[in-house]
Formats: sequence, structure tokens, C-alpha cells
Amino acid sequence: MASVESSIDVNVPVTTAYNQWTQFEEFPEFMEGVEYVHQIDDTHLRWAAEIGGEREEWEATITEQTPDQRIAWTSTSGKDNAGVVTFHRIDDMTTRVTLQMDWDPQGMKEKAGSMLGRDEAQVKADLERFKEFIESRGVETGAWRGEVGRGTTT
Repeated sequence: MASVESSIDVNVPVTTAYNQWTQFEEFPEFMEGVEYVHQIDDTHLRWAAEIGGEREEWEATITEQTPDQRIAWTSTSGKDNAGVVTFHRIDDMTTRVTLQMDWDPQGMKEKAGSMLGRDEAQVKADLERFKEFIESRGVETGAWRGEVGRGTTT
């Protein structure tokens, strides 16, 4: 399994950063290679993205979601991946967003890219684009404030 962890400070309140991250269908706006994310229901997502020059599709389940704190997921089909994004209040107008991801690179191209640090560079660039996206707007495009955890959704 490959892993990456990256953080960025965004100049918006923690609630704004968190709320925007819950808008999964907006991910193509700042995540390079992501074609779409369809939210099936509160805890299930369908993804399509270009990875290592190949189009991939997979489904993921949100396993934990706590407003203004964290969102965790794991894939349930297709690309094997899991991770967590956390939101840390630095001050009233600054939030640290930390993304941790694990995945299983397949094929020589993906394995080589991972060994060369391309995955880490991609995550850092995506976080930079998230920063630009939310700071240029100043407000989120929407929000979902429910909680997911221990087998329940509220």
C-alpha cells in the first residue's frame, strides 16, 4: 500500500472549509484528473478519474463524518483506497486541512509514479487548488452537517 499525508492552511473559518469539503460533486473543480463524483446517498459516492493515464471508476463509503472535524472513507469497489481529511481551527479565519490517503497502486505506471512521489505532488497540488477555490469564493457552495459513525447516519 502507498500512503500520503499533506496539509494546507486556508484563510476561511473551519466551518466554511469543512462545509465545502462535504460538497463531493464539486471535487472536479479542484482535483486534477477527477471527471466526476456522484453522491448516491449520505454515505456512498461513485467516482471516475484519470489515474496514470487510465480512466478508472470506483465506489466509496463514508465511514466517519463529524462536522468541522473529519471525514473518513474507504473504497468498496474498483480502486482500493481509504483515507481521512481533518479540519483544525488555527484561529477564527484560518483552518488547517490535513489529508491522509492510502491506496494500492496497480501496474508498473502507477507503482513507478508512486515511487517517484507523483502521488504526493498530486495531493499537494489538489490542496492548493482547494485553497484557491474556497478563498476566492469566501463561502461554501453548500453543506452537509450530518454525522456518520458507528453504523449510524444523522
